[in-house]
Amino acid sequence: MKLGIIGLPNVGKSTLFNAITNAGAQSANYPFCTIEPNVGVVAVPDDRLEKLAELYHPKKVTPASIEFVDIAGLVKGASKGEGLGNKFLSNIREVDAVVHVVRCFENDDITHVDGSIDPLRDIETINLELIFSDMEILGRRIDKTAKLMKGDKSLAKELAFLERVNEALEAGRLAKSVACESEEEEKLLAASQLLTAKPVIYVCNMSEDDFAAGIEQNANYQKVKAFAAGEGSTALPICAETEAEIASLEPEEQEMFLAELGLEQSGLDRLIAAGYDLLGLMSFLTAGEPEVRAWTIKKGTKAPQAAGKIHSDIERGFIRAEVVTFDDLMANGSLAACKDKGLLRSEGKEYVMQDGDVVLFRFNV
Repeated sequence: MKLGIIGLPNVGKSTLFNAITNAGAQSANYPFCTIEPNVGVVAVPDDRLEKLAELYHPKKVTPASIEFVDIAGLVKGASKGEGLGNKFLSNIREVDAVVHVVRCFENDDITHVDGSIDPLRDIETINLELIFSDMEILGRRIDKTAKLMKGDKSLAKELAFLERVNEALEAGRLAKSVACESEEEEKLLAASQLLTAKPVIYVCNMSEDDFAAGIEQNANYQKVKAFAAGEGSTALPICAETEAEIASLEPEEQEMFLAELGLEQSGLDRLIAAGYDLLGLMSFLTAGEPEVRAWTIKKGTKAPQAAGKIHSDIERGFIRAEVVTFDDLMANGSLAACKDKGLLRSEGKEYVMQDGDVVLFRFNV
């Protein structure tokens, strides 16, 4: 999974990025302190891997991972080259979802590019820049499709759909607001790489005092939460400063620190969970002496396609999947014990993978 972090300057994007990746992106109180896109890869927390490792004593434990791409703060006119311009928008066209960091905290010492705190205005500013950028990309796509259609009339439906999306953008609406009337249109929209077609997590960056007082008391967070619900997005309250403190601690100290704050999970854990939920993702597991590993797939993925995540040869030569649930494996202590009790199943090509399946793929090429 790849997430792109965007937002206005000085909203806490790079502070958050530093906290969740420990990648050391520069963070400073002035616009454009992030000059090149920063990329960090973080492990997806999964307690099941630790328990499987205790059972198998593998040489290696490999969690699933998420790639975060942090780009420079966008400003009005970014799509036309203002600030550091449109080149940064191109860095997030290939992400699976957008993490839009919105400033919901008051602090006179940290300047705001528009001079005041108004998260809905900030969201509109960013969304308009994404829309303008999408219109430029889509315009070129429409021109190209129209030329190709002269020799291939089958492209008429595609052209009509692209024009319908463009009309929505011209009206100031996001591409994802366009209702797809067929599976073909859904695929076209997904393949378009339009920024406004991507799922969004609005990260509401709040102060430590806001969290202490109770996040529901923050009026700015409530505004973003209502806005996100209206467009089918997710709003996630986070304190980037607190996350930076947590990231600097050892794992045991992190647990104690979170407990003192009355939090069950770090902001990173909650962000990953929100990303998985928004994108309809889950993990299956493979276990053995060489390696215990988690693999990310979309919900509804069938066994051969899940096998393809490991290697294309396994998908191509798929015979069957030997599957046991994580809970059954833990309760019985070994695959052999699960097999004796009939808990180890042999599944074919139509089997739909479930979260937490521990699987061994049989194949022949």
